[in-house]
Amino acid sequence: MRGRDAAQEHRAATPLELLFDLTFVAAFGVAANQLASAIAHGDLAAGIGGFCFAMVAIVWAWINYSWFASAFDTDDWLFRVLTMVQMAGVVVLAIGLPPMFESLERGQPVANEVMVAGYVVMRIAAIAQWLRAAHGNPRYLTAAKTYALSIGIAQIGWVTLLFLPLDPLGFLVGAILVSAIEWSGPVVAERKGHRTGGSTPWHPHHIAERYSLLAIIALGETVFGTLAAAQEVTVAEGWSFSSIMVIGLGIVMAFALWWVYFLVPSAPILAVRRSKAFLWGYGHVVLFAAIAAVGAGLHVIGYVYDEHYHVSTLTAISSIAVPVLAFMVTLYLLHAWLVSEFPKNSPLQITVLVLPVLAIVLAAVGSPLWLCLLTIVISPIAIVLSFELGAWRALDAQLDRALAAARPSSE
Repeated sequence: MRGRDAAQEHRAATPLELLFDLTFVAAFGVAANQLASAIAHGDLAAGIGGFCFAMVAIVWAWINYSWFASAFDTDDWLFRVLTMVQMAGVVVLAIGLPPMFESLERGQPVANEVMVAGYVVMRIAAIAQWLRAAHGNPRYLTAAKTYALSIGIAQIGWVTLLFLPLDPLGFLVGAILVSAIEWSGPVVAERKGHRTGGSTPWHPHHIAERYSLLAIIALGETVFGTLAAAQEVTVAEGWSFSSIMVIGLGIVMAFALWWVYFLVPSAPILAVRRSKAFLWGYGHVVLFAAIAAVGAGLHVIGYVYDEHYHVSTLTAISSIAVPVLAFMVTLYLLHAWLVSEFPKNSPLQITVLVLPVLAIVLAAVGSPLWLCLLTIVISPIAIVLSFELGAWRALDAQLDRALAAARPSSE
């Protein structure tokens, strides 16, 4: 197993990677549905806590595979088979999400046994892949063995937590400690590899494309959420003005978030400043979770119209406004991190922060749901309008300055 050429032209996602990503469509869907259901039943704290835990677990599994594939994907028969094993692990992880949510809602010890089992399956394949990389090229021996070791230690940590009699708070402390091992493992491995001249040869344009594709998969939850809401709204009200607005605005929301995400390219900076990759990549965990949560929030709208639930307009709007705001702020910070400069904000762009909060206020005073939803949707649309009306010049200039500053000392 040889390392890939990090400067290969026209490197793109493979059909195998796209097939692998389909398992995350299912995992995102389960997590979002569980969050929407928890909100509808009034289990807000359990729903949010479970969703955050689930999304970190899901996205981290994707990150582990995708960065390895960017550096070492040989597409031979063994790589394909081990990818299939990891796909099976993701499916098992998704199966374990409902029991985990249910345990939190009941205030019981966190039931993550099936989730951990899914990770064990994935980690067996992942460690095998890293050992293949270590064996195949001495240049990457140090980094690859460090990756394999850190993955193994982290997995032992998760299995150990299963056998400790921990309440939810104790589990949280343990999970934070094990997660610290998880997240620091790649950092340590790459630093050790850098010292020996063997940092993993991930491809900047390929990895940027992979992240953008997962963003689209997460955006699929906004479509699913809109569909779920539409079914309930049309049953309750038929094809009224309100139902049409809810459906239309849900689609506009998905499109606007997609547009905003793709306004500024990440690959050019990653190509010349590879050290930017860690925080950029890890920051996307929040971004993907926010997108999926928007889909869950749109789903919650359907519960407002379901007589079997007592979900208020304020609850539904808050469940959309908060993740939209989180998405916008996270994307802003990731861009600032890449170009080492905060964008200059126009009054139109500042409305991004104001409108989601305004929507919550409108819902609190009894405004129609469609009006509150429209107010949220205008938030990402304001960014798109600002960009198209001239802000693109400032963003392009920022990108040019960052590239010019990086090239003399490319990392």
